[in-house]
Amino acid sequence: MPVQPSNDTRPAATGRPAYSQSLPCEAESAIRARRLVRAACTAWGLADLAEAGALIVSELVANAVAHSGSRCLRVTVSRPDPRRVRVAVIDKSRTYPVRRTPSAEDENGRGLAIVEAISARWGTDGLPWGKRVWAELRTPHEEK
Repeated sequence: MPVQPSNDTRPAATGRPAYSQSLPCEAESAIRARRLVRAACTAWGLADLAEAGALIVSELVANAVAHSGSRCLRVTVSRPDPRRVRVAVIDKSRTYPVRRTPSAEDENGRGLAIVEAISARWGTDGLPWGKRVWAELRTPHEEK
């Protein structure tokens, strides 16, 4: 059965394919964020990227929950061009994430390393009221 976006999910008005959803900044929101990413990838015929995108959004939501102090966050899944899917989490904190190198005993600190390992690239954009942390997956684009 195909995964469907929830009723409060909105397509982007920019002309580029995208979906976004505002969620409470809490750990349970990762479930809805993963659902959104899977639904967007499936809608675009890119189901093979759905699980990698879901893992990325889980890590980005977890970072926002742990470090932003925000009450809500926004998840976006977009197609900046035919070769890329961009997964992003926006929060109201202006503190940029820092990739750590945890020791074997550390229980936390691996999220951005995971994002870096499975994405083509990732980064952070400063916004006037917070930040957007994003990661991109490459699509199997066919040249015509």
